[in-house]
Amino acid sequence: MSSQNDPVRALLAEAWVSWAERGAALTAEDWERPTRLPGWTVRELYAHVAPVPEMFTGLRAAVLDGRPEVVDGAGILRVYNRPGGIAHTAADQVAEAAKQVAEVAEPAVLIARFGVEGPPALDGLADLPPDTAVAHPLLGSVTVGALGEVALMEATVHLLDLIAAVGGPPPAEGALDFTRALLARVADPVDFIEAATGRGAAVVLPVVR
Repeated sequence: MSSQNDPVRALLAEAWVSWAERGAALTAEDWERPTRLPGWTVRELYAHVAPVPEMFTGLRAAVLDGRPEVVDGAGILRVYNRPGGIAHTAADQVAEAAKQVAEVAEPAVLIARFGVEGPPALDGLADLPPDTAVAHPLLGSVTVGALGEVALMEATVHLLDLIAAVGGPPPAEGALDFTRALLARVADPVDFIEAATGRGAAVVLPVVR
């Protein structure tokens, strides 16, 4: 299965190329601009989102037989963002990791991860169907497709953070549509529908940290 036949992989590759193109147009001053994420500069945002090719090598080595425990991106996000979940407990470590990468990786290196290294590495997994099960250190096992869905969501949400900091055109319509639908699936369906239609009092948003 090629990435061209997997909409999520195709959209993710497109999003990464957009990050690279936007990064190539940034000035030295732009890279050090603060973002709306407290304490994060544009450079640290790039460091956080940039794909790491070694991650893809590890993914192939983690392939398992049998049915995975988590089958979609919404399932991953529910676990990560529940009270006491990793989105809360590891937030400081994630921020520190981004700062450390940003300190040693020049902007050109970060741009290359998006535009030169990331898409070919993603395409190198084209023979793994989205329902392929892989081991996961926190979730037991997940599908390749679920990981791709979360990666696309992250690339899209953080691209909006980048745009808020330095301007530029919006993300691709396909990425926005997918991310909106994925985030809606994270919430309890009844609570979400009733909140969206003004019928319920349950606090639904935000669904991710």
